Amino acid sequence: MKRLAFLPCMTLLASVLLTPSAVAAAARNFDFGVIAHAVESGADDNRLQQAINASNEDNLAFVVANGIKSGTESCSDAVYARSRASFVRAENALIVSLAASDWVNCKAKNGKSIAIERLNRLRELFFSDDASFGNISIALIRQSSSAKFPSYAENTRWEYGNVLFATVNLPADNNHYLPDAGRNSEFEDRAIANREWLERIFIHAAQRKNRAVVLFSDGNPLIVPNAAKLAKLRGRRDGFIEVRRQLAAQAKKFPGKVLLLHGQAQGQPDTIDWQANLGSMGVRSGWVKIRVQPSSRTLFQPEYPAATEN
Repeated sequence: MKRLAFLPCMTLLASVLLTPSAVAAAARNFDFGVIAHAVESGADDNRLQQAINASNEDNLAFVVANGIKSGTESCSDAVYARSRASFVRAENALIVSLAASDWVNCKAKNGKSIAIERLNRLRELFFSDDASFGNISIALIRQSSSAKFPSYAENTRWEYGNVLFATVNLPADNNHYLPDAGRNSEFEDRAIANREWLERIFIHAAQRKNRAVVLFSDGNPLIVPNAAKLAKLRGRRDGFIEVRRQLAAQAKKFPGKVLLLHGQAQGQPDTIDWQANLGSMGVRSGWVKIRVQPSSRTLFQPEYPAATEN
């Protein structure tokens, strides 16, 4: 069995459920992994599985899969089930963060959107309990535990070391804002849930005196669209503007670092772009390892394993 550097007393257990207090007591220095949702996979070239296999070779605190399938794959239950089976077999603890390719772009044979139906199905398949996937399980707190937001199980948080981690359902393609007449119900309801979720995350981090907050999402809300980009957006409305303002305000008040890891890699994707204490990094195809070193001024150091380069 793989050596567990951060859990030496549990190496003889096949599966270990860590309570939040046990996770918080883990070693100060640790590594975690992020698998990009942009991996193209198919029957003969399952790069999602390849990325999981590669991350299995490393002794990681956990891995976050930023999406469960590529945009070229169907939205069928069979594809979902294959990804779920891969997550279950992971050697490291594995947490799922949804991407637009998982549900936003799903259509029926007649071309009609089935995004909402597929999102609900994903919630059933991937977010039905309070533990991560993988051989080593981390206890998770889901937003669905709140009576006000019972549907939003995909929004998840956990603590490792002195860092608070959380996923937020922010799909690329303008946060699934639709230029429909009348009420844009999915977008508006999720916006309310996400606003409360982010508020609770930073309240918890302040109470716990966490050194940093790390968020995982598909879209990058920190990018301000220019006039040309805005004109191309559906409805000509920036679907991320409220989230961007909230993150900026929360980061300004938070004494530690705030890092957003998203699926929209641009420029140098293996570097973190810091603006004061708020940083962002797009994760490219494959997987990236993030070293967390509290003694370092930058705290986070990304490292792409050479074996997974395309």
